[in-house]
Amino acid sequence: MPVYTNQTYRRVEIPLTPRRIISVVPSQTELLYDLGLENEIIGITRFCIHPDHWFRSKNRVGGTKDLRIERIVALQPDLIIANKEENVKEQIERLSADYPVWISDVHDLSSALEMIAQLGEITDRITKANEICEKILYAFEQINLPVKPVRTAYLIWQHPLMTVGHDSFIHAMMQKAGLQNIFGEQKRYPEITLQQLQDARPELVLLSSEPFPFTQKHIDELQPHLPGTTLLLADGEMFSWYGSRMIQAPAYFNELLKAVR
Repeated sequence: MPVYTNQTYRRVEIPLTPRRIISVVPSQTELLYDLGLENEIIGITRFCIHPDHWFRSKNRVGGTKDLRIERIVALQPDLIIANKEENVKEQIERLSADYPVWISDVHDLSSALEMIAQLGEITDRITKANEICEKILYAFEQINLPVKPVRTAYLIWQHPLMTVGHDSFIHAMMQKAGLQNIFGEQKRYPEITLQQLQDARPELVLLSSEPFPFTQKHIDELQPHLPGTTLLLADGEMFSWYGSRMIQAPAYFNELLKAVR
């Protein structure tokens, strides 16, 4: 069997053109659909909402953090596609003992494109993967960057307030969009206080749709504490999904920037 080195530098033996694939990462599930793997995908998570007809018809194997191992075993996959951050290490290691598991580790545009290219090779969809990468690169060239980066806080959770640090894919997308992450010196997903948010004096606060589903109600609650700051709801998929959805992200960033210019 061919041997591939995944993005965690682990060598994985994968059957030539796998036919029974389980994806346990929503962003990569959508990518696999766009690669044309309608028949090969036999299992997804309950958070794999795109495309809708897969969400409604494919076997579900639990959530990204709580995989139902027994369901995966029953499906007898010849490839499982996972992610270092989104899935639980112990569960992935357990599955790796019995099945080929290819793990991505995406933290910026470059590693996202590498992931797409590698999955295209593994699934015998190289031409389609290259087309997707070219569309993503072209789309990112169309971003209308502001003259000066906009001082921005990106919120992902309410209680406690949580934001994103410099070692996250969201941070990388903020940079591409011309947004200066005011908490970018911190790591991962730090907790912050309302006072820290006020003291950082953001020009823009983005309240993400995921993992916490912020709504206009939350903007109304925060706005009195941040006079003079623009508060907007943000489509979390555009900032955090690192598959083929990145084709759409730059146009979304351009529309978002219009609200603060």
